[in-house]
Amino acid sequence: MTKHLKRGPFIEGDKVQLTGPKGRMNTITLVAGAAFGTHRGDMRHDDIIGKPEGSVVQNQYGVEYLALRPLLTDFVLSMPRGAAIVYPKDAAQIIVEGDIFPGARVVEAGVGSGALSMYLLRAIGDAGALYSFERREDFAEIAQANVTTEMGVRPSNWTVTIGDLQEQLPLAVEPHSIDRVVLDMLAPWECIEESADALIAGGLFIGYVATVTQLSRLSEALRQSGHFTEPHAWEAMVRPWHLQGLAVRPEHRMIGHTGFLITARRLAPGTVLPEFKTKRSKGEFTDEDLSVWNPEHLGEKRISEKKMRKNLRNAQESAAVSSSRNSDEDLPSHNYT
Repeated sequence: MTKHLKRGPFIEGDKVQLTGPKGRMNTITLVAGAAFGTHRGDMRHDDIIGKPEGSVVQNQYGVEYLALRPLLTDFVLSMPRGAAIVYPKDAAQIIVEGDIFPGARVVEAGVGSGALSMYLLRAIGDAGALYSFERREDFAEIAQANVTTEMGVRPSNWTVTIGDLQEQLPLAVEPHSIDRVVLDMLAPWECIEESADALIAGGLFIGYVATVTQLSRLSEALRQSGHFTEPHAWEAMVRPWHLQGLAVRPEHRMIGHTGFLITARRLAPGTVLPEFKTKRSKGEFTDEDLSVWNPEHLGEKRISEKKMRKNLRNAQESAAVSSSRNSDEDLPSHNYT
């Protein structure tokens, strides 16, 4: 499978991030003969094609723009979305603390808009395998289009399955054949038994949840299952810094809470974890506790059907442009099982 590497001079079909005089960034896809129009004049794509990355280009009135290929993080934060994404700071923690290695066999649920899928695919390399599960077909379609847009091809080592993980995981993978299970879903504790059956001894379970109540419920469920070591949980926060001469200080805004991460290792089948001196709760939860997990309670605005259709259309159009350079092979646009 051939794909265009993101290095060397700009070529037609490349995505280019243009940074203007006031720091405003616009991302365009290079098309011979086309132009990027602004209120300050047009930038001809032909003036960018053939130039090395990091060049400064001018529009018809001499306004200068810095031209760079967008990083994966840039793409993830601006791509069409169906569901909320796993933010880069959390994806980085999943890759490192989850010990995602080249050649790893990884299960992911749900696929959302494809943000975490892209980071996982990069980490496992061509020798690895990613099995993604998503309940909603429209989310899966947007995710696949986004991944194809970013990577130029649809990875052959990526399988996307529509349906509930509890039902589909045992059908998709062999027992005790998976190295890592990453769950980003509303009630991951419902899938602990299936995850344990899929994981190899010593494999890692990784949960990504939004609220303290979810974190508590998942940690207790992992303990009570008897399949895992004592779970560990944390959250990551990022504080940018302002750098201007001697005015070096923290920015007034920071990237705070986006989600909690929790990990636990798979015990060998039949192993009983020694009793540690930790005080455990009874693990009882009320209906009121459960209600705090819904998006409305968290203040998340549900995406409208109209917006969903528009995002899906935009994602598929971008994927078609990106994959057109790789038409030497018949690359499927979907890989549902």
